[in-house]
Amino acid sequence: MDTHPTLFRPRSVAEAVELLARHPEAKPISGGATLVAMINARVIAPEQLVSLAGIPELKGITELADGRIRIGGFTRHRETAESRLTTGTRRLVSHAASQIANATVRNMGTIGGSISFADPGLDYPPALVAVGAEVHIAGAAGERSVPAKDFFVDWYTTALAPGEIVTAVVLPASHATGHGLYLKHARVVGDYATASVAVCASASGTWRVAIGGCGPTPLSHADVDQALGAARDEASLVRAAALLVELADPLDDVRGTADYRRRLIPRMLVSAVRQLDDEMGGAQ
Repeated sequence: MDTHPTLFRPRSVAEAVELLARHPEAKPISGGATLVAMINARVIAPEQLVSLAGIPELKGITELADGRIRIGGFTRHRETAESRLTTGTRRLVSHAASQIANATVRNMGTIGGSISFADPGLDYPPALVAVGAEVHIAGAAGERSVPAKDFFVDWYTTALAPGEIVTAVVLPASHATGHGLYLKHARVVGDYATASVAVCASASGTWRVAIGGCGPTPLSHADVDQALGAARDEASLVRAAALLVELADPLDDVRGTADYRRRLIPRMLVSAVRQLDDEMGGAQ
């Protein structure tokens, strides 16, 4: 006979990480969109779950004194999609949140739970890498922060150590005239991305690009960013796309072949850059 896992309901981050340290096999659970599905499919069978739902410090979106935006780890996708604080370059994070699955999942899922799963087809990872976000983490050893580009390590693998949880995602300060855009190619609306592109351009002319769904982690490279910041003519876009294709390490799956994903990269990059340039008043 199947038994249900024991559910702990901590009221603070300190209590949650203490429980995870005391029960090394326990799993933290946020919205549960992915974890519950894995349990139901018998992929995992944890004996204990540590619910993060009752921890106030993990919830909400706030502007910090230095102009950065803090998104609590338990903040629902819907809240992120609808936030009025994610302006300028940071709006691409709201773009990404608004394209996650469907309304039911957006009402249930959380940003911390989503990025901790680290599926390459998720919408948040490329957006967070492109915008230059930091992921704040807590565990028994204390608190730390990791740049988003270093948080995603490999297929379904993050920088989280056993017993650690994501407490927040912090977006950098953004000038109101900056722009950000997230585009996604999927079989149907709400599906995981076959490929995606996140692009942001600051008021100073700095560009950042990240490609999702085409490797174990979002694809990004300083040479691509520098090339787009200097010029965005046809030759520059071809060179930037070629470098991203070279970096790609996609898999064949039900959403598309590896070759199909590589072919999508140049098309999506050009589309995103041209759209963002139009919004900014024309190419430089």
